[in-house]
Amino acid sequence: MEIRKTPLTIGAAIAAAVLILVGGAYVVGHIGGWLESGLDAASTDANAQESNLRIVEPTYATSVTLNDKQLASVEVGAVTDHEFPLQKTAVGSIDFNEDMTVQVFTTYQGKIISLFAKVGDEVKKGQTLFTIDSPDLLAAEANLIAAAGVLDLTTRALERFKVLYETRAVAEVVLEQAISDQMTADGALKTARDAVRIFGKTEAEIDQSVAGRKADPTLIVPSPITGRVTARNGQPGLFVQPGSPPAVYSVADINTMWMLANVAESDVPAFHVGQAIKVSLLAYPGKVFEGRIWSMDAMVDPNTHRMLMRSAIDDSDHQLRSGMFATFVIRTGDPVRSLAVPADGLVREGDGTYTVWVTNDRRKFTQRVVQIGMQNEGFRQILGGLQPGELVATEGAVFLSNMVLIGQGGS
Repeated sequence: MEIRKTPLTIGAAIAAAVLILVGGAYVVGHIGGWLESGLDAASTDANAQESNLRIVEPTYATSVTLNDKQLASVEVGAVTDHEFPLQKTAVGSIDFNEDMTVQVFTTYQGKIISLFAKVGDEVKKGQTLFTIDSPDLLAAEANLIAAAGVLDLTTRALERFKVLYETRAVAEVVLEQAISDQMTADGALKTARDAVRIFGKTEAEIDQSVAGRKADPTLIVPSPITGRVTARNGQPGLFVQPGSPPAVYSVADINTMWMLANVAESDVPAFHVGQAIKVSLLAYPGKVFEGRIWSMDAMVDPNTHRMLMRSAIDDSDHQLRSGMFATFVIRTGDPVRSLAVPADGLVREGDGTYTVWVTNDRRKFTQRVVQIGMQNEGFRQILGGLQPGELVATEGAVFLSNMVLIGQGGS
């Protein structure tokens, strides 16, 4: 079939195409206008929101104004001078004075019979710590009794020979031999008494042993010093020997205690033996113990760069205990006077700086950064940021800072 394109058909097609193009342009133009109006509206809203954000941006207050009720939480005082001693501090622990600590061994071997002191007991010099059954003492006392018997025998024999010699019943040489035997026996008895006395027996005890012809092998071991028992390693029935560790008892003189402190290498030149120190302990808040530097190590620890220093602390009341944590302060120069504020008037900020609250009318307070130095008796040295006579919050500084943080401050 043949299709013919008549002029009418072609003309209609052209008219339809023009209509579509015109209509499409209209529609596209309308859509474009709608999009443009929408973007303009969105831009206007964003600008408005940005404007609103700028308006509510927070500001950090540097001053606060208090009402009458709030003023009750703050105390105000003038900035004045305060004396600050030049001193060094270090921490350490209490220990027994090693120069006045003794280990108590038995002087002769034997088996422990009884112990008379516990760890922590305070003992006097000469007080019995323990007793042992000593075979050496038994042998010495047996020799003493035998020597006393020989002396008694030779003494009676001498008396008889003297009578016989007067009647010419014996020769002079026999009398002289009897005199020699009696003198030898007397010397042997004295030696035997000394041997028993070495074991700690008294003259009365020795006389009693000789008179009763009875040996007592109980050896008494007394405390060589007055002090506190710091260790006990013996038990009844234990066989002990002289100088064989561990010692049965350890006793320390507690009138003087040591404080062991590891001082920083940089502080070593400031210390010397004999310097007076003041010691504070957690166990006795507010109490200060006096003492002096006793000795210093010859070298600094290469790992910690610290040096061990020993200080002798007077403790006549026996309050200190070994192992207590202690802080010592030692004066290294003449004190200085400087501006100061109470420690409660300072606030440590998050960046490490310190601030105070300054006021002129005792109602409005302004925050100010200051530079601090030494601390003494509840005051901190002010190196910069304040002038003499200015009024600051001496108590309640943290309260003022908290008001700023919660937004109750002024401008």
